[in-house]
Amino acid sequence: RCRVGPEEAPSPSPRARRGRCPGARLAAVSVGQDLGASPPWPPDWQIAYIGLGGNLGQPLRTLAAAVAQIAALPQTRLLARSGWFSSAALDAPGPDYINAVVSVATGMNAHELLTRLQQIEVLAGRVRPYRNAPRTLDLDLLLYGTLVLEDPQLTLPHPRLHQRAFVLLPMAEIAPEQVSAAQLAAVAGQRIERLPEV
Repeated sequence: RCRVGPEEAPSPSPRARRGRCPGARLAAVSVGQDLGASPPWPPDWQIAYIGLGGNLGQPLRTLAAAVAQIAALPQTRLLARSGWFSSAALDAPGPDYINAVVSVATGMNAHELLTRLQQIEVLAGRVRPYRNAPRTLDLDLLLYGTLVLEDPQLTLPHPRLHQRAFVLLPMAEIAPEQVSAAQLAAVAGQRIERLPEV
């Protein structure tokens, strides 16, 4: 069975019989969908990668809805979505997370995109009572083109990007050039499972 909430456990392996995951069918794009080498968007747009996660309520349904909301952002085109992954909560107690990574082409600057992502989090009921608290939805801007940035609002690339299996494995599905074998080996001890698509 797929994990869709704290009361259900994920399939034991990616080869497990395909089960039914409520909400999985709401994904906005097919796994690994890519628009190819000739981008149908303005040349000044940037490619950005966004990490999605959640472990409260119905996280799979929430994340699928968030993908659709990201796709509907102005000056933004959704390029690809990874598969869904179930991962253990890090540095805090709580139920397992559902995670994915999407790539977008966007004409917004990095801070504008971050603001839009935070608005989507709020609509999903995100609150921040303490650091690493369980959450309905977490949207992290991981990469924005080749921009390197550090200010009080945003650090790019994301400072913990390469420490998290729940980011690296999904990203490797849609952007293998962004993830090295050494990085994957470094997070091999973190518990994570890919969920079957429906």
